[in-house]
Amino acid sequence: MNHSITVEIDQGSGFCFGVTTAIKKAEEELAAGKTLYCLGDIVHNGMEVERLHEHGLVTINHDQLKELHDVKVLLRAHGEPPETYAIARRNRIEIIDATCPVVLALQRRIKTQYEKHPDAQMVIFGKNGHAEVLGLVGQTNGKAIVIEKFEDAMRLDFTRDIYLYSQTTKSLDEFHRIIDYLQEHISPGATFRSFDTICRQVANRMPNIAAFAARHDLILFVCGKKSSNGKVLFNECQGVNPNSHLIESADEIRTEWLQGVSTVGICGATSTPKWLMEECKNKLEEL
Repeated sequence: MNHSITVEIDQGSGFCFGVTTAIKKAEEELAAGKTLYCLGDIVHNGMEVERLHEHGLVTINHDQLKELHDVKVLLRAHGEPPETYAIARRNRIEIIDATCPVVLALQRRIKTQYEKHPDAQMVIFGKNGHAEVLGLVGQTNGKAIVIEKFEDAMRLDFTRDIYLYSQTTKSLDEFHRIIDYLQEHISPGATFRSFDTICRQVANRMPNIAAFAARHDLILFVCGKKSSNGKVLFNECQGVNPNSHLIESADEIRTEWLQGVSTVGICGATSTPKWLMEECKNKLEEL
């Protein structure tokens, strides 16, 4: 390649504070040479999970948790349902709770509302089966209704009270569309209330990443396949700049993408480590 390319890493990309805290807590425990288990992937990024495994972190699932006794288990930023804490108490497991404060506040709000209004429809705009959503649904004894997209909102019972919440990493625009629809369709005798529980640290990345994507000829969006937030942000990049590629690691970079390109922007999700974006930058400089 004979022409020079400038490469910029988006400063706004990378771990949100919830993830940063969880990883710091894990590293502190591991540095003390203690065995530490983590319930589920500490972050939705295979490369970072691998790095921490090499330092001795052991990832377990909920079935394995039930078999463990007298150990330390880290709860990641996504949060957990009450059932998880009950198992830990029974099995004398010491919990290192790294639930994100934004998620924790949301869990408490849902629990309080559900206890006050057990007959209302507690609705969560979020991804079915997502770790954070499971923790939220758990606050309502499994009664909450999860809606994944705008169309799902049409199937709610408008003659009954509706309390609407959102998974912290969902799109603000779509959430507002759902609110408007429910406000228009709720029966006169029923109550509708919505609680904006979307994390601003995540929501603010949307306009920022769009501006970043518009500035470059080529966008490399680095992120794990499991990241919900990554999908949302990548779509935002692609909408602004069709020459955007989603990659998990530097190995996936193709030389042909660089044809006729003079600026490359590297960005990622709230689960993308800075070191991984740096590796992609180094790989580009080699190419």
